[in-house]
Amino acid sequence: MHFARKSALAGAALGLLAIAGCQTGPGPGLTTPVVRAPQGVEGEWLSTDGVAMSRFNAGTFETLAVDTGNKLATGTYQNTSPTMVTISVTSIIRQTTSSVNCSLVTATQMNCTSSAGQQFVLVRKQPGVA
Repeated sequence: MHFARKSALAGAALGLLAIAGCQTGPGPGLTTPVVRAPQGVEGEWLSTDGVAMSRFNAGTFETLAVDTGNKLATGTYQNTSPTMVTISVTSIIRQTTSSVNCSLVTATQMNCTSSAGQQFVLVRKQPGVA
């Protein structure tokens, strides 16, 4: 009888372990990562011609060639309003500095105009897209 009782307890314990192993989601004390929507211009943006990718992070700016990954420009940026940003761009190739003003027209599109009057559009790079 004593053996039957131990067997029943062992069987119950194995059953609970099997059920626990089938749980979906994080266990106690663990959290699922939350993906937050980018704020303002923070993040990565692609030129509409697909040639360059610009990265905005905590006031610093860099542009890379999409095909080679080579750095084309660096600089800083400042939000002048919730939808406007001014960028100081230094071209690595030309070693010149210029200013660009951009308007965040949607969460995924910026319309920009350089100090020379050149207009271009940047679109937010989708997370997980190479």
